[in-house]
Formats: sequence, C-alpha cells, structure tokens
Amino acid sequence: MTASSEDVLTARELYRFYRAGEEETLALRGVSLTVRRGETVAVVGPSGAGKSTLLACLAGLDEPSGGEVRVNGVRISHRPETERARLRAQHIGVLLQSRNLLAHLSLRDNVRLPQRTGGRRPAIPARKLLDQVGLGERAHALPRQLSGGELARAGLAVALANAPDVLLADEPTGELDGATERLVLTMLRERATQGCAVLIVTHSAEAVRIADRVIELDDGRATDPPATADRALRQETHDVIG
Repeated sequence: MTASSEDVLTARELYRFYRAGEEETLALRGVSLTVRRGETVAVVGPSGAGKSTLLACLAGLDEPSGGEVRVNGVRISHRPETERARLRAQHIGVLLQSRNLLAHLSLRDNVRLPQRTGGRRPAIPARKLLDQVGLGERAHALPRQLSGGELARAGLAVALANAPDVLLADEPTGELDGATERLVLTMLRERATQGCAVLIVTHSAEAVRIADRVIELDDGRATDPPATADRALRQETHDVIG
C-alpha cells in the first residue's frame, strides 16, 4: 500500500490480540486501509469480525498490538494516551454507538468541551454547529430531554466540534428510524464533500449505499474490493439487509 498526499487516514498491518488467562483472541489480523480526503468508506462484516476494535485503534482509543495508524502523515498509534488524546482532539471526530454526550452537560456545553480541549480555535461556534444539525433551539437541553433522533444528531455535532480531518462513526444509524437515518447519513456525506475523510462501521444497507468504497472485515481480516466488485457488494448487502 503506497501512501498518497490525499490519504488522510492510513492503517498499516494492524494486529490486536487480547488475552484472558491462557486464552488468546485475535481481533485484528494484519488490517491495512486508507481513507482519502473527501471519501466515504463503509466497513462491513458480521458481528465479532473486529469492526469496533478496528475503529477504536484508528481513533487512538485503543492501541494495536502491531502495526501503525497515521493521520495526515502523523503517527497516532504507540504514543502515550495523553498524546493520542491531543492528536484525536485536533484531527479526529468520533461518533460512537453509545453517543458522545455527557449527561450533566447541555448540548451547547457538550459541543464546547472538545473545542476547549482541542488546542485550537474552533472553526464553527457551538451554537452554529447545533443549528447545522437542526438542534439550535435545543442548545440548553440536557441529553435526557432528547429523542433518539435528536441524540444521534447531537452526537454528530460533538464529533464535528473541531472540524476534524477524519470522522469515524460506529453504527451511527443503528437505532434510528428511516427518516432520521437518511438525515444523519446525508450529514456525514456532506462532511465528506467538504474534504473530510469519513469511515463508517455499519450493518446498514443505506450507509453502504452512500459509501464510495466498501471494506469487508471477517475474522479480523480486511478485503478492499475493486470498484466493480464493490458496487456488486453494495447491491448484495442492500438485498440481504433491506
């Protein structure tokens, strides 16, 4: 795999092992991938294939046992947690299944928190960012006062708080109705058109459909299909899921 100036996110030969007593689990087995500026990539595969582990390693939330992750050419893996957190705050937005909201903070303060820790002036004020996801009038609400669809959009606002170069989303539409799912996917796609590198871990046929490229993960190994096979995979995934 040869790096390009447009490759924003690069993973090389990622391995992740877990030990429990004498038992060893191989969650990732030499996964390599790139995501380019303005590209949306969907990572698909059965439960237990290693998708969430991969996303955690890409985000610097977990350390790979082997291999490396780079964002804009800067290595984020195999650094102290404080350094990984700083690089993540500056360059990576993460949207997790459990959302990324602190229960005791208002929506506005949830967005402001990563902006304060990112170490650079935010590109978009918190209120304007909430306006963009349709929650400007809910800026002072607490997470418990929101519907499921509003929580998903608020989590996305937090992930976008520092105008990240890379946006990583773990099943961002898993619990949403069809209309809200399409809205969230549209916002993710719009972020890509603005130059962000977007990677979505998903089981959703709709998320696969809007992706530029699909990576299959199975038993910790990744396959990046060529364009023709990629389109066929997206249609097959849509047929199976939808």
